[in-house]
Order: sequence, then structure tokens, then C-alpha cells
Amino acid sequence: MRIRDFVPSDAQQLVEILKANQQYGHPEIDGPEAMSKVHQCRAAEFLVVEEDYRVVGFIRGVYDGSRAIIHIASVHPDYQRRGIGRALVREIAERFKQRGASSLAVTVPGELGFWKKVGFRQTTRIMFAYPIDDILG
Repeated sequence: MRIRDFVPSDAQQLVEILKANQQYGHPEIDGPEAMSKVHQCRAAEFLVVEEDYRVVGFIRGVYDGSRAIIHIASVHPDYQRRGIGRALVREIAERFKQRGASSLAVTVPGELGFWKKVGFRQTTRIMFAYPIDDILG
């Protein structure tokens, strides 16, 4: 297993992973163009994991100078339950800690089981406005 920074040529493989996990509902948020924007954002950490010379998962989040938050993580179903997700969480947590973060949150759009296993506890719910025009309208 090798964890490294995202590069734009990873995008299509990540879309396929999202689709395999039924996490690809909004291409404008998680598609290749959005991935390129995240890649360019200095606040973001965007990591991919390779196994057998193939990209099999990723994680991304941001650190705002005070708080860190994971926005999405996904591992291809054929590679789940092998410690890959846990390794991604540990790596992004280490990177955020090196940047100064003392806490880490995650937005969880479904099952909490994995996140509880890796050390998170449920405290609050996050509410979303999507599209953002719902707020501006």
C-alpha cells in the first residue's frame, strides 16, 4: 500500500471508486473539475492510496488554521476491510497535526461504523445547503 498526494490524472479512477460506492451524486462537487480545484487549494489535503499499482481509494479534507475536517473518503469495494481506509485516516490526521490542527472532524453521509472504529465519536450533525443558491435565493 502506498499513500501519496492526488494528481489530476487520478480523477477518472476516483470517479469510478465513488460510483462503485454509490457516492457520486454531484459531479460538480466530486467530479474531475472539482477534484482539480481541491488539488489547487492550499487549505486542502487530498490523498490517494495505491495497491497493486492501482489507485484504490482516497481521502480529502481541509484545515482552516484552527480546525481540520475530512469531507470525503472512499475505498473501492474490492479493497475494503484491508486497513486501507484506516491508513488513509491516519495519514491525513498526521498531516493535519503537522499543520497545527488539534482536532479532526468528519462529515458522515451514512453509516457511522467505520468512523467509530477509527476513533471518532458522534457529537453533532452538520447541515448542508446545496446548492448554495438555496441560501442566497
